[in-house]
Amino acid sequence: MWEFDDSRLDDLDLLVQHGDRLRSLAMTGASLRQAVDLADWDNLDRVAEAFRPRSVIALGPEARLIRAVVEPTCPVAVVAWPRPNLPAWVGPLDLVVVVGGEAEATEQSVREANRRGAVVFAITPQRQVLAEFVGDRSLAHVVTGASDPFVNATIALCGLEQLGLAPAVQPQLVADGLDRVAEACSPHQPLGQNPAKEMAVCLADTSPLLWGGTVLSARVARRLAESIRQVSQRLALAADATELRPVLSGAQRVDPFADPFLSPTVGSAYCLVTLDDAAADQRVDDQQRELEQLAESRGIRLARLRYDQGSPVERYAGLLQHGLFATAFLGLGLRPLV
Repeated sequence: MWEFDDSRLDDLDLLVQHGDRLRSLAMTGASLRQAVDLADWDNLDRVAEAFRPRSVIALGPEARLIRAVVEPTCPVAVVAWPRPNLPAWVGPLDLVVVVGGEAEATEQSVREANRRGAVVFAITPQRQVLAEFVGDRSLAHVVTGASDPFVNATIALCGLEQLGLAPAVQPQLVADGLDRVAEACSPHQPLGQNPAKEMAVCLADTSPLLWGGTVLSARVARRLAESIRQVSQRLALAADATELRPVLSGAQRVDPFADPFLSPTVGSAYCLVTLDDAAADQRVDDQQRELEQLAESRGIRLARLRYDQGSPVERYAGLLQHGLFATAFLGLGLRPLV
């Protein structure tokens, strides 16, 4: 069993020893700038010259982010495909966007798209991943040098923008926002002044319920639920309002004075995390208010995370980074129960 010790969050010696994830998160903005500098768009322009696809099929990590950003303004159909094997209808009229994850899956996707005659736009951390396709006239390959799925997806969006299929991304502004989040969530910021550490405390010893009312904030909720499960081996559910209402309504009211060693319900208490990207309408605002009131009526902890600066991609990045910093601190705060 594990227990959460919030004093570990301000222990700089511990953070230095076990802060690899925090350092990686802090470097995300720099990684994005480096990826932009490394990106060579010449072969993309060559491959896609005078080509207007019937559809765009996005594969790999953050494919759903690409669809969410591109779909509202894209003049063609956009599909986020969750598996390496392509849909049966994909052919020479389609553009397949492969955002590199595992090398084997990336190669499989590119090979199948190539066999179907589709135009391929591949984004990978290293050039060696697709070495066998060098010289292929239907493949545009952009190397980023970054393993972060969000960085690679942002580069994919930049390429689609150049093709007239996506709105302006402005990656430098996205990187600036990531740097601001890294500064606010720095390990050197104490618990009382650090939003990520405060959220980690809220998540501790609970089963988090995460909600985002827009397409992008709901995507952040799913990403953070995955991260929380990985670091804590505890239930974390990302769901919409209709699915969370019965969970909150049926939750046993938590006694804040209960002894967690004597009361088995304390260790399974919920925490409601609402994610707000400032792009909601009145209906979404009403849903958030209803969920928060339900949580408060049951004595359930609340964590509100809001990021309202910049474009949709900037707001997505800000929400996601705040949450990922929080889950990194959650992992550092957990220690074996002696």
